[in-house]
Amino acid sequence: MTAAVSVLRLPHGADLPLPAYQTAGAAGLDLLAAVAEPLVIAPLGRALVPTGLAIALPPGFEAQVRPRSGLAVRHGVTVLNSPGTVDEDYRGEIQVILVNLGAEPFTVRRGERIAQMVVAPVSRLPLRAVESLEATERGAGGFGSTGVG
Repeated sequence: MTAAVSVLRLPHGADLPLPAYQTAGAAGLDLLAAVAEPLVIAPLGRALVPTGLAIALPPGFEAQVRPRSGLAVRHGVTVLNSPGTVDEDYRGEIQVILVNLGAEPFTVRRGERIAQMVVAPVSRLPLRAVESLEATERGAGGFGSTGVG
């Protein structure tokens, strides 16, 4: 049997469709805005946008809330804490922190696709304190250390 995500429609999102994959190869399910009235996000402003959904993930999974590329390229609107993580034991409403990095106000309307949610397995490994780490070719080189391009 395939694992499934249980979805609870909250009263303010009961009339909205469930998140859906838009194509057969899509990795993310589109999340919709469950706002009662249009919500205007000013340039450089941010807003917590409800989806009207709560979920129960199977053990060993998380849901990642990610930006939609179309909103980013056309309006400069993205998910502020991207990717946002929904833990398997969280049962509250999924909400999306949108930020408007564009030059014009952006209006979020009810039912608009505002983000995408990717359900993914999670590895939980124990941490083990050590005196040193094994050497690698890269070593401690960070930010830009592997070259340009």
